[in-house]
Amino acid sequence: MSNAKRVECDLGGRKLVFETGVLANQAHGSVTVQLGDSMVLATATMNLKPKDFVAWFPLTVDFEEKFYAAGKIKGSRFIKREGRPSDNAILVSRMIDRPMRPLFPKGMTNDVQLIVSSLSADMVTPPDAIGITASSTALMLSGIPFEGPVSGVRIGYVALEEGGEEQLVINPTYEQIEKGRLNLMVAGKKDAITMVEAGCNEVTEEVLLQALEMAHVEIKKLCELQEKFAAEVGVTPKEPSFMKKNEAAETAVDAIITREMLDGIKGVGKKEIKVKFDELEEKLFTTYAEQLEAEEYSKGDLAEILNDRFEVVMRDNILNKEERIDGRKLDEIRPIEIQLDLLPRPHGSALFQRGETQSLTITTLGAPGAAQIIDTMDTDIVKRYLHHYNFPPYSVGECKFLRGPSRRDIGHGDLGERSLVPMLPSKEDFPYTIMCVSEIVTCNGSSSMAAVCGSTLSLMAAGVPIKKPVAGIAMGLIVKDKANASAGYKILTDIQGMEDFAGDMDFKVTGTRDGINALQMDIKAKGLSIDIMREALQKAQEARFFLLDEMAKVIPAPRTELSQYAPLIITIQIHPDQIREVIGKGGETIQKITGECGVEMDIEDSGLVMITAPDQESGQRAYEWVNKITYIPKAGEEFDGEVVKIMDFGAFVQFLPGKDGLVHISELEHHRVEKVEDVVKLGDKVKVKLMEVDGQGRYNLSRKALLPRPERSAGPPKGDRPGGPRPGGPKPGGPRPPAGPPPAAPPPSPAAPAHDPSDPAGPPLA
Repeated sequence: MSNAKRVECDLGGRKLVFETGVLANQAHGSVTVQLGDSMVLATATMNLKPKDFVAWFPLTVDFEEKFYAAGKIKGSRFIKREGRPSDNAILVSRMIDRPMRPLFPKGMTNDVQLIVSSLSADMVTPPDAIGITASSTALMLSGIPFEGPVSGVRIGYVALEEGGEEQLVINPTYEQIEKGRLNLMVAGKKDAITMVEAGCNEVTEEVLLQALEMAHVEIKKLCELQEKFAAEVGVTPKEPSFMKKNEAAETAVDAIITREMLDGIKGVGKKEIKVKFDELEEKLFTTYAEQLEAEEYSKGDLAEILNDRFEVVMRDNILNKEERIDGRKLDEIRPIEIQLDLLPRPHGSALFQRGETQSLTITTLGAPGAAQIIDTMDTDIVKRYLHHYNFPPYSVGECKFLRGPSRRDIGHGDLGERSLVPMLPSKEDFPYTIMCVSEIVTCNGSSSMAAVCGSTLSLMAAGVPIKKPVAGIAMGLIVKDKANASAGYKILTDIQGMEDFAGDMDFKVTGTRDGINALQMDIKAKGLSIDIMREALQKAQEARFFLLDEMAKVIPAPRTELSQYAPLIITIQIHPDQIREVIGKGGETIQKITGECGVEMDIEDSGLVMITAPDQESGQRAYEWVNKITYIPKAGEEFDGEVVKIMDFGAFVQFLPGKDGLVHISELEHHRVEKVEDVVKLGDKVKVKLMEVDGQGRYNLSRKALLPRPERSAGPPKGDRPGGPRPGGPKPGGPRPPAGPPPAAPPPSPAAPAHDPSDPAGPPLA
């Protein structure tokens, strides 16, 4: 198209292409960004009729997974329209939102909406990194006030060759992310990092810092490309609207509230601080009752200004006096309390309390079939570990409608999940589906990190053999100049609620003693340097080790026994070729086992059979049943069998589940048998011995081999036998029994799996 403009660059050895002027031209800013065969469309629009008042900046960000992008149709049989976003789409939306939000002008009241749609997915690299870059580019082209550009880059840590050394990789593929020990997403500006999100497997702080530096080199290049692109396109700035300051209310507050009063708002507990704050609010409302009645300003105006003045004083006390509102040192962690087994019936429970924040985490163990199957745009995922985080309104003393998990709840749950997945036992060692639910019953900051600690304790209390305990800590930051964090700052360990709201960073770090498992950083400043992040990581490590020590005092290792209420799971490894025997025709066999034993069964393609039973007896019955089905019998072994078919030449006996063999008429008794029914009938229980497995896998059985041989009589005197004495005298042991058919005469028995007892034609003859 004539209006189309494009630029391109190299990213990790692949071409990255920006194009505008083709799609979505009614949006204030639109761009497609393509990497390989993956393409996203990002649009930015601003409401030109602003609101008069907003409690926070009205930015909405949505990432839309489109199944058609990967050539897929939504899996549900009944609902094909793509509606409610998946958890993954919500997490990507949050990932785009977090580095963008701090870069809009403070006090702006215009609604801004970013929509990022995946149009094509090549299944090589995830689309979220280019989604961040595309969103920033759309904003840069829109003219909406924005202190960008921002770019996103993913870094992996993987051995590129079998047995080779691990190395950092820019823009890793899905396969490299899966095999590697680091999945790091970094967003930033040309001069600073603004957002970090990582899932790791005990990666060291030094490796993470190297990865951050590598990412920032690429981020600078992408930001410069965005600036060049915007200059080529030509952008008309849009005029935003801002909330008007009520100068009369500010003057009124400053006339009554002194620095000493604000310094007095301190206390260990949230309620204690709130009481002191409410006293100052009431003083203002009482003093200015006439002005409030005359509507010169509102109670909300006075309360908001009072809160602003308090935050300024709190930040100043931390920066210049190293005084926190609860009296702690900058690197001091609030008191820790831990209780196990609060709940009698769940399989595991633990209460982790840090200061006033409480996380009650409950562990539930289920059958392998209870794993969650997630139908996403790119790949279908089976999750055997789930971590849900719930933040009810009563935890902060509020009344709100319960409307399901918020985006924040989903994000915190995912952070906890990433923290613990690397430490879970393998499915072969512990085949259970594991679910942890963290109920934040009281909150005064750092609840997501309390949930990680609580989940570790709950898992160990439930007897889940995790490899190592995991702990998490939230770090904070107060800077003198938000535009230049390095000009003066203080790092806070274990931030509480007010320090989070009024501070400039929320930096969450989880891990073991040997490395980091997850990382998440959000900032309100304009960006952070690598040096500040290095210091924050070091202090977080010290705090993490302290927490692990406190947790080990209560439960040093996972319990060796599961709860009496947990289901029993027994595993059997069979040959993959035997799976069809366990399942049976049309599922008949497996349904019979599960129905009669009262168990659940899951079978993987590898031949791993997992039996989930309510008790030992049921599980053992099913285990023995499967063992019999998959047992490979050997010649010479004896079995208890049942006659399942009578033929003229013998009887077919089922001696193992699904395995029938032929007892030829000559193998029923030591003497000659005229008719099979003279010895056995349909349904009779008989003992048999496996004589051979022939070349076609058919089982030849014998009944007479397990019967005592009849005693032979001495016979008549010599010379009295009909026909006279034989030359050389009689053979020892008396006369021979009546001769049966010669040994070569019996027809071979059919293979057990192919035998159909209802077939009147009988077995095929050799």
